Amino acid sequence: MKVVVQIPCLNEEATLPLVLASIPKKIPNVDEIVVVIIDDGSTDKTVEVAKKHGVRHFVRHARTQYLARSFHDGVNYALEIGADIVVNTDGDNQYPQEKIAELVQPIISGQADIVIADRQTQKIAHFSATKKFLQRFGSAVVNKAAGTDLPDAVSGFRAYSRESLLRINTVTRFSYTTETIIQAGQKHLSIASIPITTNAKTRESRLFKSVRQMVTKQGVTIIRAFIMYRPHIVFGTLGYTLLVLGLVPFVRYLYFTITDHTGRGHLQSLVLGSVLLTAAFMCLVLNIIADLIRINRILIEDNLEHTKRIRFDK
Repeated sequence: MKVVVQIPCLNEEATLPLVLASIPKKIPNVDEIVVVIIDDGSTDKTVEVAKKHGVRHFVRHARTQYLARSFHDGVNYALEIGADIVVNTDGDNQYPQEKIAELVQPIISGQADIVIADRQTQKIAHFSATKKFLQRFGSAVVNKAAGTDLPDAVSGFRAYSRESLLRINTVTRFSYTTETIIQAGQKHLSIASIPITTNAKTRESRLFKSVRQMVTKQGVTIIRAFIMYRPHIVFGTLGYTLLVLGLVPFVRYLYFTITDHTGRGHLQSLVLGSVLLTAAFMCLVLNIIADLIRINRILIEDNLEHTKRIRFDK
């Protein structure tokens, strides 16, 4: 059993030694632990620091590709070197790496395909009330889209089985956390969660410049993934809602046409109803097209999974 711990890094020379020192050297039922540094265009001495601490495996980006691309490239490298489990942590020492042994146990025992660490954000002192609310709300939305029940769906401290990584494909290049959960939920992979206590804050987030940016980009990712896997809920619900709303002005128009003898035609109702019914028709057509794309995506992902199994066959 080989566990690969991948660490995406962007100028983490100050905190990386703390991360590397806290990674377990031995884990029950694990034969080998390999650390991989994904250098996402660092301009400091991140790579040199890693080498001094015994790291021998690197994925290098000449310029910053952001977190999702780093995750994608790190996973491919881990699978190439024969990983049975891939653990993702951060180079800022936010997560308690000593919990890795506990994080991988549900996968080793066959109880889960993916394990997500619950940061217990309500207890994190440096999280504002707004950030705590957004974390709860974001997790609820992701759980709704994925059909899961995870307390901290956006946590980046997680473990994946080899089998789950062969079936999951990241599309976004910004943040992979929500997208992979939605995919895993739709593919009926088993996802577990364990509580952790995060380490003291070492720096501000480099992934999001503001709460507004975080909400916008995570929201776009969730909506995109939701539409890819459950388009009928989005376009179908919207289409039938517009259909019902569009019939109301038509009923109003007919009522006043029959009962009103003043000569006024109430054409505004007719125009509004026509607009709403046209929008409803477009949404229902989009629903059919999106569902056909979804079916095509499933066939493509099946083929991609087969290709991965050939490429990464141990």
